[in-house]
Amino acid sequence: MSKLVEINFDGIIGPSHNYAGLSRGNIASSKNAGETAFPREAALQGLAKMRHNIDLGLTQGFFMPLDRPNTDWLASLGADIASADPHVRAAGYSASSMWAANAATVSPAPDSVDGKCHLTVANLRTMPHRSHEWPGTLAQLRLTFADDRHFAVHEPVPAAFGDEGAANHMRLCSGHEAPGLEIFVYGESGGPFPARQHLEASKAVGRLHQLDPAQVIYTQQSNTAIAAGAFHNDVVAVANGPVLFAHEQAFEQPDELYSEISEKFPEAEIVTVPADKVSLADAITSYLFNAQLVTLPDDGGMALVLPTEARDNAAVWRYLEELVAGNGPIRKLCPVDVRQSMANGGGPACLRLRVVADPTTVDDRFMATPDKLVAMAAVIKKNWPESIRPAQLRDAKLAEQIQSARLALLELCDLSELVSSE
Repeated sequence: MSKLVEINFDGIIGPSHNYAGLSRGNIASSKNAGETAFPREAALQGLAKMRHNIDLGLTQGFFMPLDRPNTDWLASLGADIASADPHVRAAGYSASSMWAANAATVSPAPDSVDGKCHLTVANLRTMPHRSHEWPGTLAQLRLTFADDRHFAVHEPVPAAFGDEGAANHMRLCSGHEAPGLEIFVYGESGGPFPARQHLEASKAVGRLHQLDPAQVIYTQQSNTAIAAGAFHNDVVAVANGPVLFAHEQAFEQPDELYSEISEKFPEAEIVTVPADKVSLADAITSYLFNAQLVTLPDDGGMALVLPTEARDNAAVWRYLEELVAGNGPIRKLCPVDVRQSMANGGGPACLRLRVVADPTTVDDRFMATPDKLVAMAAVIKKNWPESIRPAQLRDAKLAEQIQSARLALLELCDLSELVSSE
């Protein structure tokens, strides 16, 4: 009998990681535009987070960086890395697939009518630098979850409707292997910033995944939160098991949402962070909610795997220490250093896609072990650029280094199919 567990698939931070400030509405991305990025350090930080989670007893997987620069995409615009306008060139180099929370939306087998785990790759149509990710991501998902007895991998929702994947999706359940309540969070207006998740995209995913409509909720993200820089729901809310951990200003109609949750899933524990204890601005800049809320296998308690920025924010850390000292479900704080990702607008939760599955049904080449992570770190130390400035993106030699670095990692992991599939 198969055993379903939560597997966190982290995106390995690619060798083209740079700060071009391409993500409108993402405060960190805009703030650090033009700064020098450190791809080697970034990727090693990501591997260290994976090792940390394995040490907690969690099951860990990974996805490979995509081929960058995306010369086919540039060619479709009549350009190459030398001739493209700077913002288009930067979009072609973007390493944003590292944020695997935007790779797809995932519905575990216990939630679907056909008893399969469904994954729909996100179209990411709102931002040009991310809109060309999905073919490479789809190739990886089809390879990772190739066993069609257990998985159904869907192409993206048509691009008229923006879909940004699991970053706007939550699931409440008594246990990962039990049927759950799936919550899709969409946006309507963000003031000066675009709302990236469309209601029609969320509804389409729910239908594709064959979900019971009685066990689905569609709710609107707060306009205030989007305008403040919460470009995805996972910047202001996170769920795990029966627990929803959210900022007071996360949702447009919180009372209605919480009432519907209580009606459809009475076991839910809703932990709401008051704005007078943690302001929306502090929540967003510290990425308090972009933590991995996880169930620890040793005692069944819950922990928050947080960016160190949350610890560095006095108001946020004071609240968190009070939280874990109480009798609530969250009992442990685990800060991790992902500063290179944070500086481009993505915390620990952005870096991972949660998939509930039996690990033996997943392609083992995408499963992490301590020894494999050590070998991957050696390849990254040898091949990833130490630093990249946006002005360097015109350099053909840098493009060659980035491509050869990725190929070295694919070779190590015996994933040469990804070269031909792209």
